Amino acid sequence: MSNLIRWEPMREMVTLREAMDRLFDDAFTHPLGLKDGWRGSGIPAIDMYQTDNEVVVKAAVPGVKADEVQISVTGDMLTIKGETSQKQETDEKSYHIREQRWGSFERSVVLPTNVVSDKAKAEFENGILTITLPKAEEVKPKMITVKAK
Repeated sequence: MSNLIRWEPMREMVTLREAMDRLFDDAFTHPLGLKDGWRGSGIPAIDMYQTDNEVVVKAAVPGVKADEVQISVTGDMLTIKGETSQKQETDEKSYHIREQRWGSFERSVVLPTNVVSDKAKAEFENGILTITLPKAEEVKPKMITVKAK
């Protein structure tokens, strides 16, 4: 015996309307995805790739100094935290556009494989943070030679 569920077309219409409202709200009140002081939940923007021996993460953190960034690896989760402070200006200005953001940020990503976090390296150059995490030995590809008989 199956349960019948009554179809209510107005429920779908309300859901569609809510989705459209969110779309327009985000597009016009938060241009270019700028929310909460930084670019939405994707802050900082990152690229992650892996080679045979390591996982490399590059994070764009413009305006941040190397000593303002904290990096941690817990299990398979990499977390990048930091904070920028706004330079205090004494004269009152009447801004026409103000998109530079200040404050704290945090980004966590799941690593694609096991890494050796205590051998990780981090470099900072021109606003790009590069984190190199060596892969754990058990996940590195092993070459097996085939012997002919």
